[in-house]
Amino acid sequence: MSLKTFLIGRPIDTVKEKHERLGKAMGLAVFSSDALSSVAYATEEMLLPLMVLGAVALNYSLPIAAAIIGLIVLVAFSYMQTIRAYPSGGGAYIVAKENLGTNVALVAAAALLIDYVLTVIVSISAGVAAITSAFPALHSHTVALCLLSLLLIVIVNLRGIRESGAIFSGPTYIFIVSLAIVVVVGIWKYHTGEVTPSHMELPHEALDALPILLVLRAFSSGCTALTGIEAVANGVPAFKQPESRNASITLAWMATLLGGLFLGITYNAYVYGITPKENVTLVSQLVMAVSGGGPLYYLVQFATFMILILAANTSFADFPRLSSILARDYFLPRQLASQGDKLVYSNGIILLGVFGALLMVAFGGDTHAMIPLYTVGVFLAFTLSQSGMVVHWLKSREKGWFFGMMLNGVGGITTAAVLLVIASTKFFHGAWLVVAAIPMLIFLMWRVNRHYKSIAEQLVPADMAVEQPYTHHSVIIPVGGVHSAVVNAIKYGSSISEDVVAIYVCLDTRNASITQERWAKFSMGVPLIVLDSPYRSVIEPVVDYIEEVRKVHKAGVITVILPEFVPSRWWEHLLHNQTAWLLKGILLFKKGVVCTSVPFQLK
Repeated sequence: MSLKTFLIGRPIDTVKEKHERLGKAMGLAVFSSDALSSVAYATEEMLLPLMVLGAVALNYSLPIAAAIIGLIVLVAFSYMQTIRAYPSGGGAYIVAKENLGTNVALVAAAALLIDYVLTVIVSISAGVAAITSAFPALHSHTVALCLLSLLLIVIVNLRGIRESGAIFSGPTYIFIVSLAIVVVVGIWKYHTGEVTPSHMELPHEALDALPILLVLRAFSSGCTALTGIEAVANGVPAFKQPESRNASITLAWMATLLGGLFLGITYNAYVYGITPKENVTLVSQLVMAVSGGGPLYYLVQFATFMILILAANTSFADFPRLSSILARDYFLPRQLASQGDKLVYSNGIILLGVFGALLMVAFGGDTHAMIPLYTVGVFLAFTLSQSGMVVHWLKSREKGWFFGMMLNGVGGITTAAVLLVIASTKFFHGAWLVVAAIPMLIFLMWRVNRHYKSIAEQLVPADMAVEQPYTHHSVIIPVGGVHSAVVNAIKYGSSISEDVVAIYVCLDTRNASITQERWAKFSMGVPLIVLDSPYRSVIEPVVDYIEEVRKVHKAGVITVILPEFVPSRWWEHLLHNQTAWLLKGILLFKKGVVCTSVPFQLK
């Protein structure tokens, strides 16, 4: 407990939940770090498909970036409508469930859950890439750095949303300010003539000849800039009152910063002639070109590392919250619906950390290998959320419904078109994994749901007037010798039944004889039955004997009492035979058998 307190702090009283909510400034740091961090790699990902053309690819970057910014604005306004209509949070899942049905809602939920896991591994690996760009000697330790960063984020999130927000606010705003300085200084130097344009101008004929598939691939790759834009809508209840208004303002701030920084980086890459290079990020090249190295370069690299690492925090804020909603609807294990000591969904945080660690090891911390998997789930959730909002407006017909319906309708059509582009252009580059994973996850969620429904049906009490009481109560005490724990178990067994027997499995005839000799002195009249075990198994003879007793008393109940001594130190448990634990696990599946432990605490 002391280690737990040291790592995550003291528990928070439930009545203080409202005091743990976030204001707009801190909410921007918690829910926008994923979206804002994407500007560190979105331009680079957009340019990578175009690099078959060489440096002339930069001529196409600005038109494609403008289209992406238009999409950012459209999606942001659409999600503002969602925030106002569904202030309870849950995002695409809740909207789809209310308007499109449970099956469609589970598609949205599966897409979001997969997206949150991918956000963790992409953001952390991209953050580590920023550091290895500045310090190439660390490149061979990429996976270890990723796992260490993930562990730190898990611990910070377990400390509570308000405390994690306070920790993450500083790096987020340092990143915003430092990168904005680079963007502004870079543009100023270019327009004052301090920098000679490095890009190659092309005639319009060459622009028109660009293959449409290449443009679509670049556009779909650049759409990684939109990842995380739905996070605010999913986490509305985490904001202070009025929740909807504060969340909407935060979303507007995020969209403005996201569009401005993305356009600024793309424009500077264009005028400075910067293209993607192996093991050196585009942002690293840009900052070096603008600042010439020095303190600003290392400040931006460190800030980029921090914001990319902390971008995973958006997933740690939303994944557990969505999981808790799904668990309350009986589509995920119900343990995910419970809040921990710090009023956060601790089980969801830990589960996300485990999934993230496994995928980081599997992909070796390679950002480019994971990016193709990244945006399919995002735009699928966008499309379903906006489609659900169209149905919502048609049903509610509240004030301003037509404008809202048109806005969400255009947003849904646009994001659906982008989804088709992404799925088609990236399918064979890894997106097929997400396309396959979504139905598998939906199948698992339905299985969980059916399991809980089956349990609920089976646990309905039968007609108690018809049910007959047990006709006999047998008590069986497995013993391994004669000691104080066994004496305690005999005393307990004799107090609950008159039919009490002890059984001893003979593995060594000499020890069996010693036990029988001592039994008469301490048994208090309880008979000892010695069971032979020619194959030296302890569990099998005990289970066989219990089955024989059940055959004799078919309408009775059997209580198996396990005498256990409890060492005073946790590590001392490892030094003793765990036969009792194994026997408990087996007897759990035996009908008409109750297993109970009688502990004897050691000093």
